[in-house]
Formats: sequence, C-alpha cells, structure tokens
Amino acid sequence: MHHFLTFLFLLSSFSLCAVEEKGYKLFSGNSNPRLSESIARCLGMELSPVVISRFNDGEIKIKVEENVRNSNVYLIQSMCSTDKGSVNDNLMELFLLIRTMRRAHVGNITAVIPYYGYGRQDRKTESRIPISASDIAMLFELAGVDSILCVDLHCGQIQGFFHEATVDNLFAAPIFVRYFSMKNDLLHPVIVSPDAGGVERAKKFIEGLAWYGIDASLAMIVKQRAAAGIIEKMNLVGDVFGCDAIIIDDICDTAGTLVQAALELKNAGASRVFACITHPVFSGEALERITDSCLTELIVTDTIPARTKLPGNITQLSIAPLIAEAIERTYNGESISHLFTYNGHEFCKDLVQIETPNP
Repeated sequence: MHHFLTFLFLLSSFSLCAVEEKGYKLFSGNSNPRLSESIARCLGMELSPVVISRFNDGEIKIKVEENVRNSNVYLIQSMCSTDKGSVNDNLMELFLLIRTMRRAHVGNITAVIPYYGYGRQDRKTESRIPISASDIAMLFELAGVDSILCVDLHCGQIQGFFHEATVDNLFAAPIFVRYFSMKNDLLHPVIVSPDAGGVERAKKFIEGLAWYGIDASLAMIVKQRAAAGIIEKMNLVGDVFGCDAIIIDDICDTAGTLVQAALELKNAGASRVFACITHPVFSGEALERITDSCLTELIVTDTIPARTKLPGNITQLSIAPLIAEAIERTYNGESISHLFTYNGHEFCKDLVQIETPNP
C-alpha cells in the first residue's frame, strides 16, 4: 500500500516564508487547526492568538489574546465531528467566537466554514421536523456575523437561508479537475452523478476537463431509498463499459452509498472507478468499506480533518489555497468569480507532494 500523500496546492502570489502585516486577522477554532494553519501560511501571515478551552463541567471558555477593536476578522471553523469535540461542540465554539468578537467591537466578522454541518437538513421531508440548515443560519445571524465563506454547500438554497449576512460558496471542483488533468492514463472518462440533483455539478466537471483537452461523457445513478442512508435499489443511466468512471459528490458519510455505486459501475463494465468527494465525514465503518471496495481511488479535500491514518486508496487535496485566495480577494473588495472557473488559475498550477504523518 503506497504512502498516503496530501497534495498541497501552493499559491504563487503569496509568500510562504515572510510573515506579512495584513489589514485583517485570522482566528481558528478547534475543529480543523491544521487547515487553519495552512490557510495562514498561504496568506503569508500567522493565526492570531485565541485560547479555546473547557471549564470543569465541559462548558466552552474563550479568550482572545490581542486587541481586535475595529479589526476585520476571519473565524475559521468546520462544523464537523472530531476527536476533540462533536458537531455541536464545534458549532457552539463558532457561535461563541462570533459573539466574543462582536462584544470586542470588531469591524467586520466573516465566518469561514469549510464544512457547513447540518446542511443535509435543508427542507421538510415529513411532518414535525426542523429545517436545521436554515435554523443554523438564523443562529449565526443572531450572533452578529457579517459574511459567510464556505465550500460546496450541500445545496445552493442554503445561501438563501441567510437574510442579512452575505454568503460566498466556493467550489472544490477546479482542484479535482486539475488533479485528473495530470493523469496520463485516463481511459474514456465518464463523469457519474450519484443522483439527479448532482447532474449540474457533473456537467461543470465535464466542462472543466474539456478545458484541459479531456473529453468526457455523462452518466447518472438513480437511487431508490428505503430510508435515510439506506439504498433499496440503484439504476445506472448511461454507458460506462470499458471506461474510467468518476463519481462526483459533496459528502461521504458512512460510504455505504458510495461503495454500492462503485460496485454498480464495475458490474456495468467500468474499467476503473474513481470518486471525488469534497467533505470526508467518514462516519462509522466508512474507512473499512472504502478499503475493501472496488474503488481505485477516492479523492477528498481537508475541509474535515482525518481522525486516523487513511487507507492507501484515498488521496487528500488541500483546500487551503482556494480559501486563502478567497479571503484575500473579499477583504480587498475584488471579484472571486475566477475561482469558479477551470482555466488553470494560480492556486491550481503547482502541486507539491507532502507525506502526511499519522494523526
């Protein structure tokens, strides 16, 4: 099994050596400090000091250790479960960080949320249940956040749940596309959407590959669910026989659906099966399922930190340079529209391979 590698995309426009004086400050919660540090390095600056600890009874204690009055602050925190806390712990950390900054008379507060938890609860599917994605948006706006910067929201309508705060939803697809453009052995690639809702995402991926001169076709898997997370039946729409299939999705939770979809593609004659997943939630026996599956390679980002050493068929790409450029541009009042294109912009150009130590 080959060494697990993290591919760090380096922004040529930012210095990684010297620490620059910026007109804004970066603060990190406890959910993904490694990603926060990578973002700071890409921007050529250091994270501002904040101590986030616990009282004896488990309540969260926050102390910002420098003056932030009238400063623009960026608070980096994924709403995910980690070894140090649950989804709700990290959500409450972010809420209290926002309140801390608002009470400290800062200028503008941007919550950088690489993974927006509760995003899958975006509508009422039955009686007497919450629309949690909307309720979390309400919570952040009540706390006093001015802007939200996130990556691959589960569905675009979540942006509309924020009525006062502005929302920038970045896409990881250009990074995935660049990664596949460097593979010289792709065989008649077919981009596979795991459901009807992901067809538009798959079409954009095909457009991105075309920019690099790679022709790809489209397929879709139609799922019939018995219950949440339980697939009763799958049907493939499209032809993958003798082709490399690439599944595109935003979240991998228990990996049951992903592994089943990969098997369906293999049974339909796919030569190899790849998958690109932005948010590696990896609950329960997900890693074991992926290890034992027919997936040739699963490519994920680091919006959620790995809790353990990942198996050899998983490759992780850093999202830090994408977020770093978005932070710099939003602060300077510049457009970020080019971050949604596939035309080989700076943060996708160079790849440096770094061996990931065991967590």
